Order: sequence, then structure tokens, then C-alpha cells
Amino acid sequence: MLTSENLLTDNPALYERTFPDNGERNARFVHDLVTRFADTATRSRRLLDIGAGTGRDAARLADLGYRVSAVDISARMVAYARAKYPELDVTVGDARDVEAAAPVDVVTCLGSTLLHLHDTADIVAALTRFAACLRPGGLLILEMRNGAFLLTDRGRQELLGDESIRTVEWEGVGYTSRTSLSVDLPEQLLRRRRVWTWDGCDQPVAQDTAWRLLFPRELRYLLGLSGFEVVALFDRPGPLTDPAWPGDGVLGDRLDDDRLHVVARRHAGPATVSPAGVVA
Repeated sequence: MLTSENLLTDNPALYERTFPDNGERNARFVHDLVTRFADTATRSRRLLDIGAGTGRDAARLADLGYRVSAVDISARMVAYARAKYPELDVTVGDARDVEAAAPVDVVTCLGSTLLHLHDTADIVAALTRFAACLRPGGLLILEMRNGAFLLTDRGRQELLGDESIRTVEWEGVGYTSRTSLSVDLPEQLLRRRRVWTWDGCDQPVAQDTAWRLLFPRELRYLLGLSGFEVVALFDRPGPLTDPAWPGDGVLGDRLDDDRLHVVARRHAGPATVSPAGVVA
């Protein structure tokens, strides 16, 4: 087997083919939450999208009137986003040291981007930087996997059951992926092995990635440590739930579903960073 960093992020067009989405559902989700929870100062609607990928969410948010800047760690994703949305301000950057040219009203971090940071210190570093990018009272909107889902019978069955097989046609070639998930208890990670094959591929390409498993109470604590007050934490509805956002408009608080959604407000007052890197 050959090991690749990530076949999908290395080939953004294949990523979009594998996960077809125009960004409208995420943009609607963010906009509705901003409308519901933002204070009256959020009028210029400056927004920083962290983990922007191919830029489609950021582009749709710009269509809704937000002044959007975007960051992603993948240089190939950023190059693709710049080519597809030349008007979009998107740069290569790491969530742990992200900066904003001027304080923004909203920071978004969707698609489990935060969970690709596995160490608690790195998660706190990222959340602290998110707070530093926001003006006092600004909103952070997170969307990610819910670690508590694996505490349920349904969660273990759906995530740790059979291997999933999927074939995607792209530029006349069928790319088949075989994906399996496992839990690394000592590291508190959900590990994924995805093996790709396609016509003309001499050997399967294996990719190993993982998400940190964060639980709702733990996430509340880390956000408080990083300069935030949680104003909403719910599992459904959301952009990837069934029914999808907006559903019935009621934010579910059982927290036993696969997704976790957070709206947090940056504490008022000027940001000061302690030696430990925590915003006060």
C-alpha cells in the first residue's frame, strides 16, 4: 500500500465530486444563528471562516452580504478556492496561529475542522486565537462530530460497524474508497482508514486520519478557558442532520446525535493573552 497525505485535499476537484455541495446549507445555518444570537453591533458582519476548504461556504456567505476572509491549512485547497472564487480573500493558515487584520464579528469553524487538532493544548491554542480574532461580544460558530454519540448503541453501530464502500466518477475514472473507523481510547480519537483504488492504480492508496473526540461538557470548559461564553450547544438540527437545518427551529439538547453545534460569545473587554496562551 502507498500512503498519501490525503487524496481528496490533494485533488480539490475530486473532493467536491465526492462531497457535492454548493455551500448554501452551511451558509444558511451560519446566517440564521448570527441573526438569532448576534448583538446589535454585528452590522458590518465581518466574518472569518477557518478551515474553508474549497471556499464554497465562504463564497455563499459573501453572497449573503458578509465581508468574508477565509483560511485553510491546505495550499492546494486555497489555490483551488482562489481560482474558483477570485473575489474571495482566502489564505493558507493554521488554526493554532490564525490572525485577523482587524477584529471580526463572526468566526466560523465547520466540518469538524477543530477535531483535526488532537492535543488539548492545540485545541485551546486554536480557540484562544479564534477569540483574539473576534471583537468583544463577537460570535464563534462551531460544527463538528459529537464524541458523546459513541456512548450510544446507535453511535457505535453506525460508526464502528461495517466497512463503507463508495465509488465516485471523476474525469472518466471511477475512484473507489473503502472506509473503516475505530476508536483509540488512550488517545481519545476516532481513527479512520480509507483505502482508494481506481483503474490504472498500481497499488491501493491508504490514508489514515483521525478526529479528536470532544464531549459537550469538555468543550464547554475549553471554550470558557479560551475566552468564550457558550450561548447555545445543540445536536440537531444542523447542516448535516436529518432533518437538516432549519428543521422545526427547536435546538435539541439531548446531545446524543452525531453532530455537535456551538454558538459562543467572546467575553467583553479587551483581549489579553496570558503566558499560557489563554485569552482573558
